[in-house]
Amino acid sequence: MKMKIHREGKNILLILFIILALLNLPVYLWIKITWLAYLIHAASIIFFFLVVNFFRSPKRHFKGNPKNAIVAPADGVVVVLEEVLEDEYFHDKRMQVSIFMNIFNVHANWFPVAGKVIHVSHQQGRFMAAYLPKSSTDNERSTVVIKAENGEEILVRQIAGAVARRIVTYAEVGDTCDIDEHMGFIKFGSRVDLYLPLDCDIKVALHDKTIGDLTEIARLK
Repeated sequence: MKMKIHREGKNILLILFIILALLNLPVYLWIKITWLAYLIHAASIIFFFLVVNFFRSPKRHFKGNPKNAIVAPADGVVVVLEEVLEDEYFHDKRMQVSIFMNIFNVHANWFPVAGKVIHVSHQQGRFMAAYLPKSSTDNERSTVVIKAENGEEILVRQIAGAVARRIVTYAEVGDTCDIDEHMGFIKFGSRVDLYLPLDCDIKVALHDKTIGDLTEIARLK
C-alpha cells in the first residue's frame, strides 16, 4: 500500500512548515533555558507530523469482486445503520450507513460504487459534532448521487463536523467513477453517509471499523 501526501494538504503543510520555522528560529537563537527550547522544538515537530498524518493519502485497490459491490467511502467507524426516510433527493425510505471519521483517520473520500455521477449539490448548514444524528440534515454537506452499473442509485453525502470547515468534492455530473478513485476530501473530523436500496445485502454492523476503498459495506441485489 503506497502512501503519499494528499494534494489538499501540500500548500497547507508548506505554509505550516514556514510558520513553525519562523517561530522556532528566535527560540533557538535567544532562549537560554535549554529544556524550554527543547520543549518548544519538540512540540512544533510533533504538531507538524500530526498534520502530515492527517493529510496522508494511501494508494488503495479494492481486492474483492467489484460487481455490485458498495465499498466504504471513508476510514472510520459505523455510527448509524438503520432504515430512514431520505427526504432531500430520493423522498423515500433507504438504508442509511454513516461512517464517522476522527482527526486521526485518513480523510480522503472514495467513490463507494462504480457507475456514473448523476447529481452533485452542496447545502449550507451548521457545524455541530459529526457523530450526532442531526448532523446528517443540519450540518453543511455535499451530496453526490451515482447510478451504479446495475441501474440502482446510490447517494453518498460528505458532512462537515464541529472542526471540519471545508468539504472538497471532485465529482461532477456526467463523470464516470470507479471505487478506487477519490471522490473528495473533508478537512478534519467529519462524517460520510450512504443511502442504499432497502434490499441490498449489508456486510457491516454498528460500531464496525471501516477502511476506505477496502471494506465492503454492502452488495446490491
